[in-house]
Amino acid sequence: MRQAAVGFQCPTCVAEGAKATRSGRTAYGGLRPTNASLTSSVLIGINVAVWIAVLATGGAASRLISILGLRPTGICFVRGGTDQYWPSAVESTCGTSRFEFGEWVPGVADGALWQLLTSTFVHAEVWHIGFNMLALWILGPQLEMAIGRARFLTLYLGSGLAGSAMVFWLSGTGTLTAGASGSIFGLLAALLVLAWRVRGNVQPILLWVGLNVVITVTGREFISWQGHLGGFLGGLALMGLFVLAPRERRTTWQVAGTVLLGLLLVAAIVARSLTLP
Repeated sequence: MRQAAVGFQCPTCVAEGAKATRSGRTAYGGLRPTNASLTSSVLIGINVAVWIAVLATGGAASRLISILGLRPTGICFVRGGTDQYWPSAVESTCGTSRFEFGEWVPGVADGALWQLLTSTFVHAEVWHIGFNMLALWILGPQLEMAIGRARFLTLYLGSGLAGSAMVFWLSGTGTLTAGASGSIFGLLAALLVLAWRVRGNVQPILLWVGLNVVITVTGREFISWQGHLGGFLGGLALMGLFVLAPRERRTTWQVAGTVLLGLLLVAAIVARSLTLP
């Protein structure tokens, strides 16, 4: 493990993952990328574009955050009054005089399923997007080189969705959650699995994991520990599937396992939705 200015690099992980099982493929079945930083660069570009849109529409007070961020249940924005949440306010009463003709913005339980994914691309504070994108820039290329572009993108988005599912289940119904931290924690978990698989030095990774756990716990009043935990577990599951799948019919096992994990996340989201009117 090689120490870097921020975080670390894992040359052993990259070298092992880049070994070809057949022409042009990594040791774990993915197509070997010609530019291992491309996917991370595109993801960073999307996050920055959304952040600029948020800044241009009011920053932390932007209505765009409420539309794209994850809220388990909807919110009634009251003109000149106090915003109302479920169960005191629902869509059918939000537009009435009872709530001063407020504007209803739906949550996941109301059908805004896009929030489970879009929330992972939304940031308001510069420190938030700065830290997440720096971590993505450090971790992303290493993992993409090791497992290939398609698997890396699946890992990133899958970890984010796992974090969103955990937020949906364990956060307050009126709580707004946004940020790519779930995906980043998934990448961190994935690098830990990869380093273990190739018998690399996992201590620096464990140190970084521990530091982030401390930050999450001490800042739990404004940091989504649910998203961090869900993303980390999602990253562990997906990367374990990618690197431990049997060599024979490896891709079939990886695809089947990914689909199964996706179905479990869908089932969890549906089950939670049924508990919320």
